[in-house]
Amino acid sequence: MLAVLLVATSGSSQDKKPAKTEEDGKWMTADGEPTYNITADGKVDWYTYSGFRRYHSECHVCHGPEGEGSSYAPGLVESLKTMKYQDFMAVVAGGRTVNRPDKTSVMPALGDNVNVMCYLDDIYVYLKARADGALPRGSRPERSGEKPETAIQNEKTCMGS
Repeated sequence: MLAVLLVATSGSSQDKKPAKTEEDGKWMTADGEPTYNITADGKVDWYTYSGFRRYHSECHVCHGPEGEGSSYAPGLVESLKTMKYQDFMAVVAGGRTVNRPDKTSVMPALGDNVNVMCYLDDIYVYLKARADGALPRGSRPERSGEKPETAIQNEKTCMGS
């Protein structure tokens, strides 16, 4: 199933550009980056829901609940307001060190952690929804629908089963 949402712009219908598209439950921006979809009743797509679960399984210990940061690591919600998708992927996979006058922050490379890398797009779309203010703090998001077949197959392939 392929769905396309159009953004209304001034001018003719030729000026309209897809804001995001959906294929088998996965939403993409016009630029080809993964994104979230939240319905009017507040339900999230499968991948955003999965990202919530995976973030709280693998990332929140350092980066705090809901991506808000901690005394140990920065808030990812604030970072994703300006960080591009490719940069996010590179930092998670390869790690990075940031030297500041008061401290040095080290993000370990997680490129060999399948519990992170197999779900990196999911984690990204969850944090992006939080950064954009589309997903508020304080509750577990409710998913809309079952896990897409493509997600099931990708998980099996990534996990080596």
